[in-house]
Amino acid sequence: MDVETAIRTRRTHKAFGPEPLPREQIDELLELASWAPNHNLTVPWRFRVIGPETLRRLKEVAGPEGAAKLDRAPTLIVVSCVLSGDPVEDEEDLHATAASSYIVLLAAHARGLAGYWRTPGILRGAAGRAAVGLPEGERFVGLLHLGHPRQEKAPPERPGADRTISYLD
Repeated sequence: MDVETAIRTRRTHKAFGPEPLPREQIDELLELASWAPNHNLTVPWRFRVIGPETLRRLKEVAGPEGAAKLDRAPTLIVVSCVLSGDPVEDEEDLHATAASSYIVLLAAHARGLAGYWRTPGILRGAAGRAAVGLPEGERFVGLLHLGHPRQEKAPPERPGADRTISYLD
């Protein structure tokens, strides 16, 4: 699949098959994420692939409603950004981490997989952060849900370019 097709056809999925992705496939996706642009090659992103014990702890903190959402996908990855304390560098690194996350979603889609980028509040709180080992000095960026799709999704309507692009003199 070419890049333009991947961008235009990737969808957010919330219904996944039960099989987790093999470690080798996760490693491929995360290696591609390392190609995200990042100023001064700071490599600020951190990926934590959630295993059964960590998932149990996180679900306990999340409560019944939050736990049900965590059960949607068989493979979950917590994405965070290492903060330096310099406001300009931290902003650049945060954007680079977001780009690396999107690379994971696009690469997964190009392989016929489904993905979903969530930002659940539970991972911004102390208990959720502790459940997944997210230390101080790292900012939570997203929780990527990955797996095999259980349905096809049609593209949503997108705003026209005339609503989002301005040419300035």
